Amino acid sequence: MSFFIDSAAWWALRTLVGKKYFPHPDEREDVVKHYGGFKPACSHNGNHQFQLDTCTEYRDAAQSLPDPTSGADVEQLRDTEATTDYSIDKHAEDQRPAQSCEPICIVDWYDDKDPGNPINWPLWKKTLLSLTINFTAFVVYMSSAIYTPAQPGVQDEFGVSPTVSTLGLGVFILGYGTGPLFWSPLSEMPAIGRNVPYVLTMVVFLVFTVAAAQSNSFGMLLACRFLQGFFGSPILSTGGASLSDIVDQHTKPYSLYTWAVSSLAGPTTGTIIAGYTVPSLGWRWSMWEILITNSPALILLLLLPESSPSTILHCRAKMIRQATNKECFVTRAEIESANVTVFDRFYASLVVPWRVNLLDPAIMFTSLYTGLGYAIFFSMFEFAPMVYGDVYGMEPGQIGLVLICNVIATLGAAVPYLGFIHYVVNPAIGAGKEISPERRLVPALFASILIPSGIFIFGWTSRVSIHWIVPTIGATFATAGFAMIIQSMFVYISMVYPQYAASLFGGNGFVKAIVAFGGVLWSHPLYNTLGLPIGMSVLGAICTVFVSGIFILYVWGEKLRKRSRFTSS
Repeated sequence: MSFFIDSAAWWALRTLVGKKYFPHPDEREDVVKHYGGFKPACSHNGNHQFQLDTCTEYRDAAQSLPDPTSGADVEQLRDTEATTDYSIDKHAEDQRPAQSCEPICIVDWYDDKDPGNPINWPLWKKTLLSLTINFTAFVVYMSSAIYTPAQPGVQDEFGVSPTVSTLGLGVFILGYGTGPLFWSPLSEMPAIGRNVPYVLTMVVFLVFTVAAAQSNSFGMLLACRFLQGFFGSPILSTGGASLSDIVDQHTKPYSLYTWAVSSLAGPTTGTIIAGYTVPSLGWRWSMWEILITNSPALILLLLLPESSPSTILHCRAKMIRQATNKECFVTRAEIESANVTVFDRFYASLVVPWRVNLLDPAIMFTSLYTGLGYAIFFSMFEFAPMVYGDVYGMEPGQIGLVLICNVIATLGAAVPYLGFIHYVVNPAIGAGKEISPERRLVPALFASILIPSGIFIFGWTSRVSIHWIVPTIGATFATAGFAMIIQSMFVYISMVYPQYAASLFGGNGFVKAIVAFGGVLWSHPLYNTLGLPIGMSVLGAICTVFVSGIFILYVWGEKLRKRSRFTSS
């Protein structure tokens, strides 16, 4: 039962049935008595600013309180000594000007072992959250390329060309690149958190999935596909943040890489499923398969506990204020966001990324490079039927099985990338040594060579006289390089621009979606006009240019950072 506390389903049941049957751990009587007895001495300075007074700390009996998530009877807890470890934590200063004295007290974690802190959750609870996030990312990403085997049916029913039919995949990608610009600011607001966008957008996502399956025109199908991507995007943009909530800095790279594997495995699985069902059941069945696979994800999200620390503390402070009838209890996030308007949040999400991209060459390079990687990755789902179907005579289901190479590539890339983290990065962090952002680009140097190499192999060996496994090896190299590039670029951005990281990730996602959208559209014209060898050589040449860029960033990145107006001091 403790896993579901703070989940959307738990709060809904609590609202309907009453808190008597669904008590929250922070409403325990001993905790309420503790906070209710707090009497801050009012302090006022000459500058008409409030100062937080020292809050009494109770740290003598940390082990004496029953586990608040164990479901212990309230009557049993009533006998527990009120003056125990549960403290009103630490001091801070509220810089808001005012005309009268208003003492406040920061509500924080009770101690370093507070069971309410996601970092202290038991392993089984963290595992369930990780499985939920990874499964949801998997099925939402699967919803993108699952459309690819359905394109011939769409062409026949609506009378559109192969190039135009690719828009069904392209607009989905464009939608999930646009969505984070709007959903990410909301998920960072303490009063909203991560779960509300997850659940509400998944419901709307499923509604437009049904609408897509019943589309009676190509325009309606495209509109529904875009809105599918738009409302499916929160888990794709914020899922990494949810996983980061429950792990420390040493284990975060491993956790995030599982998310990357789930995300990249999704489109491949979609092509396999639709490849075997669509030829006999029709193109609309690909949309019904999205509904079937994503409905369990909605159930899991309803049962997912909130993991945003600022949101958990926000709820704690709200319940303490209600229980004690004292408005002095606030969180640091509430103080920090007191003067931050919704406009400010959306300005940071919609405007700041473009300013940094336009005025900082390094960040523009990372955005374009990740965009190129995504463009090549998704264009492979368009090239695959032309290569393995037209050249090697494979059926749609068989083509999907060949694309399992994407999953193998991502798992294979984990060996050098996570090996670098384990043997170089983590020991340095443990020893207190500072690692420059450029040093974290080492895996990207190797990966940048893999991508054009794999593309050239794929393009020049896709012929009847050469076994199909050879171009597949080339595609595997390219995907492996892409996986490492994405991870390295995200780490670099977060280290160089920590104060803009959240905004830049959203902007980066939008840029890569635009480039990937173009990549999907250029697939058929490139193949039909230039032929596969020449067409893939053009892509390989572009990727080769970016190889020099990543080496320039590695060698001269520090000098560029010092000249940047955005770099954090």
